Amino acid sequence: MYKIVDENWQRVLANYIQSEEYKELIQFVDYEYKNSTVFPPKELIFNAFNLTAFSDVKVVIIGQDPYHGLGQAQGLCFSVPDGVKQPPSLRNIVKELVSDVGIDISKNGNLMNWAKQGVLMLNAILTVREKQAGSHQKHGWEEFTDEVIRKISENKKNCVFILWGNYAQKKASLIDENKHLIIKGIHPSPLSAHRGFFGSKPFSKTNDYLTINKKDTINWEVSHENVKQQTLF
Repeated sequence: MYKIVDENWQRVLANYIQSEEYKELIQFVDYEYKNSTVFPPKELIFNAFNLTAFSDVKVVIIGQDPYHGLGQAQGLCFSVPDGVKQPPSLRNIVKELVSDVGIDISKNGNLMNWAKQGVLMLNAILTVREKQAGSHQKHGWEEFTDEVIRKISENKKNCVFILWGNYAQKKASLIDENKHLIIKGIHPSPLSAHRGFFGSKPFSKTNDYLTINKKDTINWEVSHENVKQQTLF
């Protein structure tokens, strides 16, 4: 069984979760898992919500859909499990982290540490067929995650929304800029990163805003633990 376990998430999303649209989405997802190879593992579909309680959300990073290769997706946008080679966009994120906030370079790509500090690692689409990027678009996930963004904007204040690339930036219309900080930037993909992602300093800007608003800052360190070096090169 897969579900959101945090009671506050359940409360703020209750109306949508009880809607016919959401029930149809879950029926589609169940069918796909039974008849195709789908990522992430079913028990990790709502990993972002179960690692970051609604009351803890301070930062939201928005991706598009999960990695579609075997063993990569873990229900957190841009993140991969320990020992899995960093995908290209994540490698560029780590490069900018080193430049921006001076963390030690890591070959690991597990960003679970961020999620546990209040960074909601939200893909707009939460599932995908193996080797078929975008295959679960327009089946209901977008409406669900749009509702998530709206509820954060409405019910919280002084959060940071990091929107990399045109797809994520379209979500800005769901966010109240009078209550929150929106950081728009170039996507970290190798196709675009050199056009302004490098040097954009999103991580220090986030912590500066959290400090001004008397919130704990994020330790952006990427875990070095449990990394099997032979899988990373």
